[in-house]
Amino acid sequence: MTAPTLELDIDPVWPAATDWEDLAARAAEAAGSVAPELAHEHLLVSLVMADDAEVHALNKQWRAKDKPTNVLSFPMLAREEVLAAAAQPDAPGMLGDLILAHGVCTREAAEKGIPVEAHAAHLLVHGLLHLAGYDHETSEADATEMEALETKALALMGLADPYAAH
Repeated sequence: MTAPTLELDIDPVWPAATDWEDLAARAAEAAGSVAPELAHEHLLVSLVMADDAEVHALNKQWRAKDKPTNVLSFPMLAREEVLAAAAQPDAPGMLGDLILAHGVCTREAAEKGIPVEAHAAHLLVHGLLHLAGYDHETSEADATEMEALETKALALMGLADPYAAH
């Protein structure tokens, strides 16, 4: 299975003990397995693993929300363009930017009682699906579809359903 090409920028606040590049590549491959339009190595994703301050600033500037959030997705292609690119395997395209906030991700993982790596993998899959045009905010049906894809992708990585009742 192929996946989008990831270009990573990892802030030193993310622990060096984890191979974040490998985790991101596995998350992208899992996302491509459940959403075939993402199984395209010529699609490029910029992934920034940032601190909370950077995500806070971006969230305030682009979403008018004055706080950090766990993951920001900035798609560069419309859903129709993603699907068209998937039909042309050699056509390059910038899928978009993903930015993860270390502090928010770490706190949420602790609240869920899961490793930060598992939560980061979920956020990566979630963000990649957003870049491909999936949305969980427009309707309950869309949210259900997106959550099901996330759950399947994480299962491929050997990770638990993030939406299961605890």
